[in-house]
Amino acid sequence: MKDQLLDLENDALAVIAGAESMIALQDIRIRYLGKKGAVTDVMKGMRELDPEERPVLGALVNRLKETLEEAFGERSKLLRQTEVANRLASEKIDVTLPGRQSFSGSKHPVTLVTEEIVDIFSSLGFCVEEGPEIEQDFYNFEALNIPKDHPARDMQDTFYVSDDVVLRTHTSPVQVRTMLKQKPPVRVIAPGTVYRRDSDITHSPMFHQIEGFLVDEHVTFGDLKGILTHFLTSYFGKDLGVRFRPSFFPFTEPSAEVDIACVMCGGKGCRVCKGTGWLEILGCGMIDPEVFKSVHYDAEKVSGFAFGMGLERIAMLKYGVSDLRLFFENDLRFLRQF
Repeated sequence: MKDQLLDLENDALAVIAGAESMIALQDIRIRYLGKKGAVTDVMKGMRELDPEERPVLGALVNRLKETLEEAFGERSKLLRQTEVANRLASEKIDVTLPGRQSFSGSKHPVTLVTEEIVDIFSSLGFCVEEGPEIEQDFYNFEALNIPKDHPARDMQDTFYVSDDVVLRTHTSPVQVRTMLKQKPPVRVIAPGTVYRRDSDITHSPMFHQIEGFLVDEHVTFGDLKGILTHFLTSYFGKDLGVRFRPSFFPFTEPSAEVDIACVMCGGKGCRVCKGTGWLEILGCGMIDPEVFKSVHYDAEKVSGFAFGMGLERIAMLKYGVSDLRLFFENDLRFLRQF
């Protein structure tokens, strides 16, 4: 039995010394020291020995177990050190290599244009208001002097959610909602998303507008011209040519279209301005008394003006973009330029 234990010890130590991984070492431990291992089998054979021999053999078995545990511990420590060294060698970082460039995010060009316009009008005392994009027919049309049988509804190409609910076709409903909850004087700018059934290189079914209006006593068309001229020259340059042309909008009277000298050719005439030297930039006018009736304002005591413009249109002119759809395609090569 003693010779058997000695042979077992020598075999076990040789196998432990040859283990090349922690998994292999664990398997060896189970083979020799597990519940069904070789050492356990020897201990079971002690039942057949004489009582006088059992203590001596028991001491030898305990010494064997201690020897193997010590061997397992030393081999485990060596294998862990080797694994750490291999990992450090394979995962090391060469700090002398050049760094990788990471691209930080930037604001969308339409957002940049919106913020710049809002800043200009905020300096003139206008505050920012917002409203829902899913709008009631009353706020989107009827309160703005566009009844159900009005031909101007055809101009809007409206997305209807139901008979009386639409995706707003302009930001003008914010004008109505603001005046219903606030008495004059009112001075508001209202940027937001709008929807119309139209899509080509200069139109999108979803786009952005910014509405502005001012209501107070003794407001004149001259005030409107002065504020819009100040805005356009602040935005595009003080030497910018600006002109007002008569036009029609159901919610303003009189109404006007505002043109600026073509920013591409300086007013000389080019493909962008179709040779005229002018570009249409926004619509405006004095608020119609019928609109004041809808919001319970006394048109005999107050007057006001309103204006609106497409933000993509402004962005196209500012950045020289020829296709409006580029703003919505999320092409990072395009967006990173801003």
